[in-house]
Order: sequence, then structure tokens, then C-alpha cells
Amino acid sequence: MEKRIAIDQLEPQSFEAVRALEKYLAQSQLTPIHKELIKIRASQLNGCAFCLDMHTKDALKYGEAPQRIFLLDAWRETDLFTEEERAILQVTEEVTLISKQGLTTATYETALKALGENYLAQVIVAIATINVWNRLAVSTHKPVPHIPTVL
Repeated sequence: MEKRIAIDQLEPQSFEAVRALEKYLAQSQLTPIHKELIKIRASQLNGCAFCLDMHTKDALKYGEAPQRIFLLDAWRETDLFTEEERAILQVTEEVTLISKQGLTTATYETALKALGENYLAQVIVAIATINVWNRLAVSTHKPVPHIPTVL
């Protein structure tokens, strides 16, 4: 993969601005697992290897079951996710893929009922934030740290 600019080094204030959103989310009501599900699912949709590597590891640290991470891309085909998580994942997909149809009224109403206004607002901010990180990492080919593999 070709080497590209390192925005975090060239324009560190830009990264600080996004980190301010992360600080807000750290004090929000969102559970660590919900935040990681959002980050992983958006990163899957955006093809962000750097963020997938980071957030699957973080999810495991927070106690997420490996099976749920493995099946996250097919969440509709399993009963492993709660009603709230299913609403979060649907919102994540529609906001991440906003150019397709945006956040539909049906999804919005389902999420509002399942999550409430404040939690839904925090979910949307979390989705927007990971999408910023994904776009920074993908457009600059941010490399995934290599870990020695054991065969």
C-alpha cells in the first residue's frame, strides 16, 4: 500500500477536534459495548482496516463475545443482538451509508422507541465520529500495526 500523508502529524489540531467528540462520548450514557458495536459496524461498511483492528480489540477488552464480533456483519441473521442493539446497528448502517437513503423514518421511529431521545442523539454523534475517523484513516491508508502471528 502506498505511503500517504499523516494528517495527525501535519495537522494535529484536526485530530484534537475529533478527539473532543471522543471525550464527549466517553462521558455520555452510551455503554462501552454499544460504542464498539457502532465503531466496528461503521468501519466494516467503510472498509477501514485500521479502525476494525482497533475496535475489535477494544470490544474484546470490554467483554464482548468473539462470536458477536464475528457475526456482526450478518447481525440480521442471528438472534445474538438485543432489540436496542439491532436499532443501533440499523441506525449505524443508514447514517454511515447516508447517500443511499439517509436515516429512514421507519428506522428513526424504531430507534427512538427503543432508545429514547438522548440515547439516540448520542448514538448518532458516535456514528458521525467513527465515520470521521474512518474517512481520515482510509483516505490516508493508515497502516494497521503488525502483530506477530502464531501458527
